[in-house]
Amino acid sequence: QVQLVESGGGLVQAGGSLRLSCAASGRTFSSYAMGWFRQAPGKEREFVAAITRSGSSTHYADSVNGRFTISRDNAKNTVYLQMNSLNPEDTAVYYCAAGEKVEGSILTSGSVEVWGQGTLVTVSS
Repeated sequence: QVQLVESGGGLVQAGGSLRLSCAASGRTFSSYAMGWFRQAPGKEREFVAAITRSGSSTHYADSVNGRFTISRDNAKNTVYLQMNSLNPEDTAVYYCAAGEKVEGSILTSGSVEVWGQGTLVTVSS
């Protein structure tokens, strides 16, 4: 089973950009579908973006579609989340997620087998 470590969170002004990275340990990274979820204070964890094992297909939550881009580099065992045009509603702890058994993409928490520890993104107005 892989282990996931996120990085790249921080404080950014509204309209700004951040890139999150999630480094995976182990030699089977390419066998995992990957995704990003987030949890804002007082709210449930929600789906943000997902990418298939090969990287050929991606999915996004409506709230981030057109602003966020998920990508992966299987040679580096890393998945990324490029976040542009950030707004205060994007403030949350962002979690990297991996699923080996899921067919296609991770679209719900139920498909996640491994979670990262989370990285905080704070967007100021």
